[in-house]
Order: sequence, then C-alpha cells, then structure tokens
Amino acid sequence: MIRKIAFLHTVFPAFGIFDALVKELLPPDLIVYHITDEILAKVVVAQGGLSPFLYRRVAEHAFAAEQAGAELLQMTCSSISPCADYVRALVSIPVLKVDVPMIDKAFEIGRRIGIAATAMSALNPLVALVRSRASEQGRSVEVEPAFCEGAYAALFSRGDTATHDQIVRDTLKRLMERNDVILLAQASMQRVADAISPDERKVPILASPRLAVEYLRTLVHPTSDRKG
Repeated sequence: MIRKIAFLHTVFPAFGIFDALVKELLPPDLIVYHITDEILAKVVVAQGGLSPFLYRRVAEHAFAAEQAGAELLQMTCSSISPCADYVRALVSIPVLKVDVPMIDKAFEIGRRIGIAATAMSALNPLVALVRSRASEQGRSVEVEPAFCEGAYAALFSRGDTATHDQIVRDTLKRLMERNDVILLAQASMQRVADAISPDERKVPILASPRLAVEYLRTLVHPTSDRKG
C-alpha cells in the first residue's frame, strides 16, 4: 500500500486545488509532498512547447521526490505531461499524467470530444494524449481543439478575470454545440465551467484534478470505502 506521494505543480494555485482534494479524498495518514515550480509553466508558455531544459528540470524533480521516499509522482500540468514518458525511464517510481483519468472518463461518455485551453502549450499535449490513448484502446474518436485566444494573457498578465471568463465561457458554449463531452486543459478554467447554468450545460464538462485524485485513491488505499 502506498503511503507517500508527491505532486509536481507548475503554478501556485494548483497547490491549493490538489491539497484540498487530497484532504477530502485520500487517507489522513498519507504523507504528501507538494513541489511547485513556476519556472516550468513560464518557460513552456514562452517557448510554446517543451525543450531539453524542461525535460531535465522535471527529471530533477522526479529524482528528488524519489529520494525523499515518495512512491509515486503525480504531475498536475498538461503542458509538461509529455515529460512523464521520458522521466519514467530515469526513476523507479510511477510518474502519472494528470489528464489520463479525465480522458478515460470522456471515452465512457462519447466519441466526439471537445478540448478547450487558454494556452497552446496545454492544448497540443492534451489533444495528442487523447488521440494516442484512443489508439491504444482501439477507439474511434473525433477531437475538436479550441484555443481560448486572449484568455491567458487577460488573466495572468493583466489580472482581468472578467475578460478571461467571457472568452472561456464563449468557447465552451461553442464546443457544447458539436461534442458529446468537453475536456478542460487547465484547472484554472473549471471555475468558469462551474458557473455555467444547468440549462446551458448541454454536455458534461470535465476537469482533471478531482478525477486524478480519485484515481490516486485506488492506488494509495485500494480497500478504502471513503466517498468523494
């Protein structure tokens, strides 16, 4: 039974989101390390994708988590998720991508999958992961990526929450017209999705944090009957 895990975040708000879910869903005696490295997020957005520097930095965090005794590393950012495939070969603990449980849930709902993101660095890896996982499972899916242009700069550069929320809301409403389910590439978008009224929410909108921690619960305490 796993008793010590680590999370790798790329923005500080993610710590609060996942820490709350850990306290709600996972055993109270579980030892949890939260590693937050905003360099990862800022560099991947500035570069528009991954680079050897980012792969190396993620690997260093994975090695540190392993040396501290963590029995698995949960990555919490879509933008750096491809690094997991490389890092797994360098450490002896599982390195998990945050979006996998969300993707598997989407497959249960339908084959037309919309994906919304406010950063291209998050959108492209999630689209690729949906397609590769569908191929591995022999599924036929239709994927519609949607980039919320201007939303990221509005929120993170200018602190303009209203503009960010309007752009995201409009994008989600368009995706709902043509898809069976929508995936959010960033946890920062979930607040906007939650504000959409039930009458307007034509299809399920999935975010990764809760689904990822619910999956972790099956690993760290498989006999638990706690509800979440």
